[in-house]
Amino acid sequence: MSDFPEAGTKVRTNIALHNTVEEENLIELMGSNTESKRWMLESIEIDRMRGVDDEPKAALPPKEPHSASIKRSSSNLGESLRRTTSNALRMSGVLSSKPPLPKMERTASSAARGLKSLRFLDRTMTGKEKDAWRSIERRFDQFAVAERLPKDKFGICIGLGDSKEFAGEIFLAIARRKNICPANGITKEELKLFWEDMTKQDLDSRLGIFFDMCDKNGDGRLSESEVREVIELSASANKLTYLKQHAAVYAALIMEELDPDQLGYIGVGIYAKTLVWNFETVWQLETLLVLVLQLWQLETLLRGLVNNEDQKTRLDEKTQNLTNAMIPRRYRTPVTKFLTVSVESIYENWRRLWVITLWLAVNFVLFFWKFKEFEKSPLFKISSYCVCLAKASAESLKFNMALILLPVCRRTLTKLRSSFLGTFIPFDDNINFHRTIALAIVIGTVAHTLAHVLCNIPLLSSCPEGKFMLFAGPLFHYQQPTYWFFIRSIVGVTGILMILIMGFSFTLATHHFRKNVIKLPGVFHRLAGFNAFWYAHHLLALAYLLCFLHGHFLIFEKPWYAKTTWMYLIGPVLFYATERVLTKHQERFHQVNVIKAIIYTGNVLALYMSKPPGFKYESGMYLFIKCPDLAKFEWHPFSITSAPGDNNLSVHIRTVGDWTTELKNLFSKVCEPPRATKQNQERLKRMETKALSNSNFDQIQATFPKILIKGPFGAPAQNYKKFDILLLIGLGIGATPFISILKDLLNQIKSNAAGSRRERRTTGSNDKKGPERAYFYWVTREQSSFDWFKGVMDDIADYDDNNIIEMHNYLTSVYEEGDARSALIAMVQKLQHAKNGLDVVSQSRIRTHFSRPNWRKVFTQLAETHKSSRIGVFYCGSALLVKPLAKLCQEFTLNSTTRFQFHKENF
Repeated sequence: MSDFPEAGTKVRTNIALHNTVEEENLIELMGSNTESKRWMLESIEIDRMRGVDDEPKAALPPKEPHSASIKRSSSNLGESLRRTTSNALRMSGVLSSKPPLPKMERTASSAARGLKSLRFLDRTMTGKEKDAWRSIERRFDQFAVAERLPKDKFGICIGLGDSKEFAGEIFLAIARRKNICPANGITKEELKLFWEDMTKQDLDSRLGIFFDMCDKNGDGRLSESEVREVIELSASANKLTYLKQHAAVYAALIMEELDPDQLGYIGVGIYAKTLVWNFETVWQLETLLVLVLQLWQLETLLRGLVNNEDQKTRLDEKTQNLTNAMIPRRYRTPVTKFLTVSVESIYENWRRLWVITLWLAVNFVLFFWKFKEFEKSPLFKISSYCVCLAKASAESLKFNMALILLPVCRRTLTKLRSSFLGTFIPFDDNINFHRTIALAIVIGTVAHTLAHVLCNIPLLSSCPEGKFMLFAGPLFHYQQPTYWFFIRSIVGVTGILMILIMGFSFTLATHHFRKNVIKLPGVFHRLAGFNAFWYAHHLLALAYLLCFLHGHFLIFEKPWYAKTTWMYLIGPVLFYATERVLTKHQERFHQVNVIKAIIYTGNVLALYMSKPPGFKYESGMYLFIKCPDLAKFEWHPFSITSAPGDNNLSVHIRTVGDWTTELKNLFSKVCEPPRATKQNQERLKRMETKALSNSNFDQIQATFPKILIKGPFGAPAQNYKKFDILLLIGLGIGATPFISILKDLLNQIKSNAAGSRRERRTTGSNDKKGPERAYFYWVTREQSSFDWFKGVMDDIADYDDNNIIEMHNYLTSVYEEGDARSALIAMVQKLQHAKNGLDVVSQSRIRTHFSRPNWRKVFTQLAETHKSSRIGVFYCGSALLVKPLAKLCQEFTLNSTTRFQFHKENF
């Protein structure tokens, strides 16, 4: 039985009139002298005509073929075309073997539902079109010239100011549809019509605008050049330079998919003059069905690229319902919820809590002890509680001045982190604890200073002489001092200098100064940034020396054993100094050779260095780098991106400051573009040093800047093996600490594939079995970022057959799925990945998502997939995402059987 209707079959078509404009080029399917109009096919019904025999009859060739496609069909049926067309149409409901015969309703098809969310405005405007129109009217009045809005201001006016070129094409497409001449701009009334077209909810309006943007000459066909222009336009709107440069290649890919007959165009509309057609032969029907199939293919491709709003709403509701359903009943009342959250918080933070509690208790005991001691002092009779407050705050201040050095003894903490003490002490919070102690020092300094300057010293200097000699005379050799005597004394001068040094250092250590958020004018801009923070912190060595002097020349306490400052400071200061000396000694043995340096587009420098003897590290650790050619005393921390089993060390450095920029400039002098091979042409642009060999090793090494390293030092990510499942989240260059983890897992996968479990144990630094699955979410705003670790992504795609590592790359510069500005890019991405297995954005085998992840959905899926598991959530990136992720971890830990534990990288 043939897949197509026989001669004599009656085909009824439901055609909706979409345009009443005269068209010059119409496809003449039947003879008629009626006025030509443009129609769009809505449905096809195929029924048997009465009186026609059920037995199949031989098909007759067409009498007068109307196109080259019909001629080829009449000469050769083409079984592949028959089968493809018939099967596709049968799947969509056009053909059926059993009555009643279904029909293909385009407006009710899955393609229609998928395209329903195709939009020309940002999602934030959806549902707020009326309010948005008021703003558009105001902008029209602002930018209109002679009450007409020019084309170049259209994008700004409607809220697409960041996509002016794309908005201009929308402007021209709607103008063609409305028969409006846009040369002199449009009036407010015409702008209102434009706005109504763009915000219509029906499919045909939005789909028509999109097709008209592509079909610039209005002939109802998309040529390869038109497809290429729209790809270039979309790539420009989404800041995809590589895609724009290769627009012709991807246009040819689309034509190959949608124009298999090589007609040179894609049909986007069907033209007719009558509502009922009687086909004498199957060949004319086949021609029509091929045209229908082209439209169906195009819509089907777009369908998979645009999120269905209804489906998205249902998915959001499902996620929320699932989240609510996971909440045990005992958590659903305010009291039980409060108790449960409190218990869970204590469980999650018990190590932090006991350390902070112990620290506060020691401070309180010292403060209370000194306060009570001076209540018994003769000075209490003169200064009352002023002297008690001053001396009590000084006692806790001395304790904190000693304690603040321990959290920055990195070598010691790195060793203790892997010991049994790591179970009880939160070494990952060493920097946070360091900052907390610094805050306590500030509070203690202010209390100590104000109590002396505003209360204690004025009372002593103004006290009646008889009373002073009675209670305080022996301390001052029976000479009552003046107010300025205290200020000019050694104690006063050293105290003032300490306050100035610590105030300066602490100010430059704050986030806004250290991260160069504050833009200072003129020469003061050097006071902001990492360099200022680094050098200012070294001034604190002088502050400690002054602290020793300040405590030695105390006025109120004479016996040496009563002067406890040196007792507090001597141990921690010597311990810290010893570690610094050992680190300095280590520099002589940790001078490395630079094997290769690569400068990627996006200002990222990758250094591949030799591994010093005895340099043992775990994935997730970091090291410090110094370049004496730039600065002899500056050390900068960077995550190690190589795996412990690799032969070399590697780091990736983003140029975000003076030092990193100068380092990149030094290596750029010895780097050169790669050879113009086919492989390199398909990669993103980069510069690389010359290859080293035994013959030219010393010669090339002499041209490289000298690099010194110290470390490795522990970081939260090195504890990844303690968890069943990993969720690694990196923003931009924040992916670096997790690349080492992925490489280590990949090395284990390769070892397992080779059947060498012994090798797997030796390549890692821990014999304990690692995590079962790892999910890596990398969010970046630059396409060039994906070239940094393209080799790792390709290796994961090649070797990870069991899907142990699941990568999700997100490019935030591309508009989210559903936006018309990214619809064609998504189509190209889908076709390219299906044909060549490569992603058009990252040029790797890992597909790239657009916009940002929905973290609630991510956590919901993990909680459902990995029930009763411990999931380690490791994050490195902007501080803006820390609280939302930590909150989600707590929420899903409470509301499910899965336990999420959040860790943030600190340097």
